Amino acid sequence: MQVEIIILAVIVFVIMAYTGQININQLIIDNQMFFMKLKESDWDFYVQAKYGNGINPDILFNKRIKNALIVMVLVFLFMINGFNSVKLLLVFVIGFFVFKMPYNDIKKYYKRHIHEIDMMLPYYLKNLEILIQHYTVPVAIGKSMADAPEIFREGLREMIDAINSGDDSIEPYMAFARKYPVRDSMRMMRLLYRLSLGRQERKQEQILAFSRTISSLQQKARETRYKNRLEKMENKTMSMLITTGVGLMILLVFSVLKLMNL
Repeated sequence: MQVEIIILAVIVFVIMAYTGQININQLIIDNQMFFMKLKESDWDFYVQAKYGNGINPDILFNKRIKNALIVMVLVFLFMINGFNSVKLLLVFVIGFFVFKMPYNDIKKYYKRHIHEIDMMLPYYLKNLEILIQHYTVPVAIGKSMADAPEIFREGLREMIDAINSGDDSIEPYMAFARKYPVRDSMRMMRLLYRLSLGRQERKQEQILAFSRTISSLQQKARETRYKNRLEKMENKTMSMLITTGVGLMILLVFSVLKLMNL
């Protein structure tokens, strides 16, 4: 009978939440100051890195709170029989896990995203170097957009729009570096800015310095790629050895048990 009551309570709760009789959103809004203390300091940054400025980080954060509260209520209803302090702690642990899952997922996405950018940036800059030999830096950046990796195009478009609007400071270049905060991106954008200001007679000298830096970045990218491949091969080999070892151990145990039964 207890199970039927719990199932009925869960169904009633879901129906009341769906029809708005239990307004979880209003509960979150009324206690916003309390819930905001749970917000991670880098949450807004990760949301903007993945979705851009079209998504409000606070809306996604409130959705995390809502999902965690719903799960906590459902877990509480299932554990209401013989409820004690241990079960209460388990309710909060499960709720906290559900609350943290979206943050951990978006953080992992950002790390994969940045790693991808880190590998692509030196090769994009190499193509840009060729264009700079024939055009000014802003014109070369504009022409590079057609062949640039898709991941860079939004940042390049924002940089060109800022330069074309009359901003001749270093800020458009730094904004690009902040948007893609990978290895040496700040230094490369400073080099580009200085190259855009350089006199024509010094242009070749500055291009050579720019080229040497790009070659160094390409070498680092290749080393990182080879290192990642080696680590993957080592992990696969280790997994295979562990699986083989566990399989042999199981066979050995079954063999010993069979001999003992004999």
